[in-house]
Amino acid sequence: MTVITHPDRAALVAQTADRLTTLLGDLIVQQGRATVAVTGGSVGIELLAALADRDIDWQHVVVTWSDERYVAADSPDRNARQAREALLDHVPIPAENVRELPADDGTPLDAAAAAGTAQLLALGTIDLTLLGMGPDAHIASLFPGMPGVRQPGVAVIAVTDSPKPPPSRLSFTVGAINASDRVWLIVAGSDKAEAAALARSGAAPEVAPAGTARGREETLMLLDAEAAALLEEDGR
Repeated sequence: MTVITHPDRAALVAQTADRLTTLLGDLIVQQGRATVAVTGGSVGIELLAALADRDIDWQHVVVTWSDERYVAADSPDRNARQAREALLDHVPIPAENVRELPADDGTPLDAAAAAGTAQLLALGTIDLTLLGMGPDAHIASLFPGMPGVRQPGVAVIAVTDSPKPPPSRLSFTVGAINASDRVWLIVAGSDKAEAAALARSGAAPEVAPAGTARGREETLMLLDAEAAALLEEDGR
């Protein structure tokens, strides 16, 4: 995991948007398509909004989500709805390239997770998974001490007792996250400093799920100065 620290939140968002724009362009040139699993949370949505005016070939970008709140499709709690309002409704991305995880239409959560898993497997390799991180060092909807932290395989799982509302969610497993070619953790704020240090310390997955995130080719922890405050000076 490579740690990159930015002077403040605005710089973190702007420079990560630059980094992501370059990556998408390179991937489209190299392989004709770029597949990205995006994240919710305040910094994640700010990052998406910052991409709205970038020169990106959206016709060849495929977007999915690393986790989702299992609520109605039109709920303001949906990560997908927030992403649409921040970015996707403002760029020419084909509708078929936006692969939302299932919304709550009355389908049991386990069945929705199975449908999400089938969708994930059909996507093939994800080029980049973007993740936020909570003050408890959770990623996606994998929270400390919960069984999903060690759920094996590349899959979408049902989360029934999230400590953050709403309680019912869908989430990539650690295996699904780590099957991505690249994983970027984007973290801002002094309330995340302890979690960032814990994730870098080698703490057990049950204690710091964020510490388990590893891309097959690249893993970046992108921080603002406040979130990086407790890291050692050499970046470890």
